[in-house]
Amino acid sequence: MTGYHTDIEADTIANSNFRKVLYTAPHSQLVLMSLLPGEEIGMEVHPNIDQFFRFEAGRGKAVLNGEETIFEANDVIVVPAGTNHNIINTSTSEPLKLYTVYSPANHPAGTIHPTKAEAIAGEALYEKH
Repeated sequence: MTGYHTDIEADTIANSNFRKVLYTAPHSQLVLMSLLPGEEIGMEVHPNIDQFFRFEAGRGKAVLNGEETIFEANDVIVVPAGTNHNIINTSTSEPLKLYTVYSPANHPAGTIHPTKAEAIAGEALYEKH
């Protein structure tokens, strides 16, 4: 099949990895994420990458250029390139399940980081190359 097909809601809910790249196309990338209670992605900025977030389960807070927005399951957040942003799981008991689309791709195809610590270590490794 050309392209990619999946039940994105089921995949997102079932995912327990901090980050799991599902598909990388020439100009975009589909990534699953699961944030533990109280966990956050961490403030970051992608100078040349737009990012779309869809939240399938849980609730949290998005911070875009210092402006906070509360979200819950079924909400989306779009982050334009050059925007400082963070996604925070505000729950003390439930994981935040989401998927994100980067345009263009941001991670090596096939990347899987089971934990945030492994994501940080992995990013440091491939940023040096």
